[in-house]
Amino acid sequence: MSAYVEVTDLRRLFDVSKPWLNRVIEREPRRFLTAVDRVGFTIAKGETFAIVGESGSGKSTVARMVVGLLPPSAGEVRITGVSMTDPREAAARRRLRSRIQMIFQDPYASMNPRWRVGKIIAEPIRAFNLIQGEGAIRARVGELLGLVGLHPDDSKKYPHEFSGGQRQRVAIARALASQAEFLVGDEPTSALDVSVQAQILNLMRDLQDRLGLTYLFISHNLAVVRHMATRVGVMYLGRLVEVAAAKDLFARPRHPYTRMLLDAVPDLAHVGRARVPVSGEIPNPIDPPPGCTFNPRCPLANDRCRTEVPALLDGVACHAVQEEGGPEGRRGRGRMRAAVRRGGLLAFRFGAAMLGNGHRRRARSRPVAESRAVRSEAACWSRTDVRVGCFAAGQLSGANPEKPDVRLDGDVWQFAITLFPQMIRSGILKSDLRTQIAFAPRAAW
Repeated sequence: MSAYVEVTDLRRLFDVSKPWLNRVIEREPRRFLTAVDRVGFTIAKGETFAIVGESGSGKSTVARMVVGLLPPSAGEVRITGVSMTDPREAAARRRLRSRIQMIFQDPYASMNPRWRVGKIIAEPIRAFNLIQGEGAIRARVGELLGLVGLHPDDSKKYPHEFSGGQRQRVAIARALASQAEFLVGDEPTSALDVSVQAQILNLMRDLQDRLGLTYLFISHNLAVVRHMATRVGVMYLGRLVEVAAAKDLFARPRHPYTRMLLDAVPDLAHVGRARVPVSGEIPNPIDPPPGCTFNPRCPLANDRCRTEVPALLDGVACHAVQEEGGPEGRRGRGRMRAAVRRGGLLAFRFGAAMLGNGHRRRARSRPVAESRAVRSEAACWSRTDVRVGCFAAGQLSGANPEKPDVRLDGDVWQFAITLFPQMIRSGILKSDLRTQIAFAPRAAW
């Protein structure tokens, strides 16, 4: 399938420097914000390519550069082979304009509140001189309103007379009025409630199947992307870190950032699975960290990540994945398990501190992870006051203490039966440990 949209090494810088006189007096250099840095992807005809990422990752900037609302600092965008930036192709670009439209996040802000909906939808028809005669234009507006699930008589209303979902339907009708083939949706459903979101998304899918539309879909909602996208690109601080088919990305995410995003989504089917929580905030794009910009938050980061920017190879930009197969490989899997173990130790220490008055003395004992000796079999069972913590530390660190009958009192039991089954299902604890945990009074210690 040939590429309908080609984006190559797209870059956008914003000058955020102080005025010239202030810089001279304060002796400060010019400062630039890199919103998009060497982004490249292709979209096939009839495909939905989604871009996801946290706020501030550059998704909307890419969308605006693709449709020509924002000129790129470097790189090129080609739609059906026509460059969106080359001045020598200005005539071909004017002919292409009617086939490209954008659906904005806030439909009300993108409409003239003084115009009736019929005039708003008819504006692209008149601007591109697609239909002659007012009667034919009114008929086409009524047809478009019916296509998006509204009544032709709604053309006489003003935007404020519609609900949020109805206004977004009007925005879609306006985008289709110019006979558009390529639609860019910049978070078109984020301002709507869940039930209306489903209606708009189903409408967009139906229109794509009926009219053969091509979508560039911008969103931070992974559930929406999973429903809409054919392929997904994950952006972080202006760069694409992973590009994959939607089914593959949600089933087998490769980049650590993608894994963190998916782990942050509540899912009852994955209760008890080992998760690495999203930590930290996205860095300042004016002064990003050296090397891979994700390295301050990455559980797999090494020295190379802090000095060298990873290239997007085989759909992923990560040194750990490229070197050892990432989380699927030996070293990557070991690093990920180490991160989960550290999180598990902290969880057990936190739980031990919350067990009640009878165990506050044990919680005040020397922290479990203070010394490596705690992880050994001999040290693990030599101290009664840290028995529960050592039990967790020994198992999480790979030790195998032979203690066939570990008895926990009532308070500890409540804590154990809450966390242990989840950790058994996740594979961190061994399944035969269920036979080693028994209810017993405090005297059994």
